[in-house]
Amino acid sequence: MRIVHTEASCGWGGQEIRILSEAAGMLDRGHDVRLLCSPRAPIFDAARRYGITVHSLPIDRKSLTGVMAIRGWLLENKPDVINTHSSTDSWLSAFATKTLSSAIPIVRTRHISAAVPKNLMTRWLYCNATDHIVSTGESLRQQLIRENGFPANRITSVPTGIDSDRHRPAADKRSTRQKLGLPEKAILIGIVATLRSWKGHDFLLDALALLPVGSATLVVVGDGPRRAAIEKTISQHYLDSSVILAGNQTEVTTWLQALDIFVLPSYANEGVPQALLQAMLTGLPCITTSIGSIGEAAIDGETAIIVPERNARAIADALSCLIAQPELGQRLGANGRKHCLEKFTVKGMVDTMERVFSNVITQCRSA
Repeated sequence: MRIVHTEASCGWGGQEIRILSEAAGMLDRGHDVRLLCSPRAPIFDAARRYGITVHSLPIDRKSLTGVMAIRGWLLENKPDVINTHSSTDSWLSAFATKTLSSAIPIVRTRHISAAVPKNLMTRWLYCNATDHIVSTGESLRQQLIRENGFPANRITSVPTGIDSDRHRPAADKRSTRQKLGLPEKAILIGIVATLRSWKGHDFLLDALALLPVGSATLVVVGDGPRRAAIEKTISQHYLDSSVILAGNQTEVTTWLQALDIFVLPSYANEGVPQALLQAMLTGLPCITTSIGSIGEAAIDGETAIIVPERNARAIADALSCLIAQPELGQRLGANGRKHCLEKFTVKGMVDTMERVFSNVITQCRSA
């Protein structure tokens, strides 16, 4: 198959990593895979590292220029299927394909749980211009059916697959910490996430301030628009000596392997976060919420500890529990890894996406 992905976002996070890992999986199976994105987007350079052919187009905003750029590219390259990922590139691709004499099917991947607008144009986009919708979790699929009334047979849940060989427990945590310059004997709590408000960093910092002084060190991996605000919160809580801002890291596996506990207190917009899956595969006990499709990976008391959203006290209590009961953390970590090995595999993701693409191509050609 000739598959083209489109991505308008100029950010970097789990969505972009999902696109690249899925595309790489398709390349390994002999498919022709391309990516269209803005040259300003981090995914543009990252795609090359994954061995994916990438083309720069002005599609980071809704405009006639973007529509015509996609239309021109499609006329020259004639893919079998388009997989769109963000709102802007979905609209641009929809308008572009409607001006072509030959139909090209569109699959729209919905990565997050933010509400989809309920209006006629959005319904046209999802139910007419788009041939099939993919969600990254069953809860997201049910949300689209329940809240937007989209036909159930036009939506498939395809959980993100994570490389379990790459993400595994550390062989030697002490040497890992030495390599990263992290304290060797401290209890290390970690979060890996873009510094956005809804990832819940503020509530995690509030929770850390509730713990006894010096009981743990927080490692924050990631960067983003709220860095200055987070630095201010750290200062206000007098946590400067208890928090390490590691910034963006191209290889988060090693950082996860250095941790004792992973926390992701998101309160909006999640599918099944890749960082959470990576932490679980690393064997870490995880504290998180039930937002979006997180509950498909994090089962309270079995594979993780679930806390209410926006609740620093609950996070602090969960941290205190894991610090005091290392055997509980070991059990949750082992169960979490086992669960992810069964439910969130790269092979499973690529198998299902391959079927989705094949079905929409067949249906389009027989229409």
